[in-house]
Amino acid sequence: MNRSSFAWIAPVLLFTLSAVAQQTAVTPETLWAGGDGKFDSAPDVALIQFSISEQQPELKAAYTQAQETTQKIRQSLKDDGIEPKDAEIGSFSMTPVYNWSPKRKLIGFQVNSQIIVKIHDFSKLGPVIDNFSQLDTTDSLNISYTLENIEEAKSKAVEDAYRAAHRNAETLARAGGRTLGAMSYASVDANTFVPQPRPMMMKATRTYGAAAATPIQDFSPQKISMTAHVNVLFQLK
Repeated sequence: MNRSSFAWIAPVLLFTLSAVAQQTAVTPETLWAGGDGKFDSAPDVALIQFSISEQQPELKAAYTQAQETTQKIRQSLKDDGIEPKDAEIGSFSMTPVYNWSPKRKLIGFQVNSQIIVKIHDFSKLGPVIDNFSQLDTTDSLNISYTLENIEEAKSKAVEDAYRAAHRNAETLARAGGRTLGAMSYASVDANTFVPQPRPMMMKATRTYGAAAATPIQDFSPQKISMTAHVNVLFQLK
């Protein structure tokens, strides 16, 4: 390595060391402590996601057919005691369909829509799934679970992490013959684990009668886990 290489490496190294020193600066009469926390909660909302697909030679006919299917979904929800407003449109598209052999030829139009339904009463999941499975225009169905108030769960995980950090700090202070004082600074990092959607083929559910048990009946939904890590700067007495 020649001298010119050393000439630009040295300033970069000095800058890097300076930055690290600033990040790890030690304040007298203080103590840093970290802690991990967790909060698990049973979900209170089930999300049913499925798609509607209609294909007709004319765009207007495909759109009309999709509207009729949507109306059947609304009525099905009402029959199960669920407000239609709990169903949301995730996406909507209208695309031409071509026959590419031997050359491109327009043969129709396809209307696709993603539907998401929120279920708060899990006892209604079975009937809802069974009713949706009777619609020939619906595609594969996914079920996932979540919390209505995810921020409350996050707060509880952070509180648990702070208690862990406080215990660690008290142990360190006591070992050093000091007493722990007030908190001066804290940083928080929180993460949520939400169970992934579980696909169920709609055609498979059609083999069950209306009174038969659905594949998810009598099973408990996976819990929602919120984790948090806090770093806390305490004063020492």
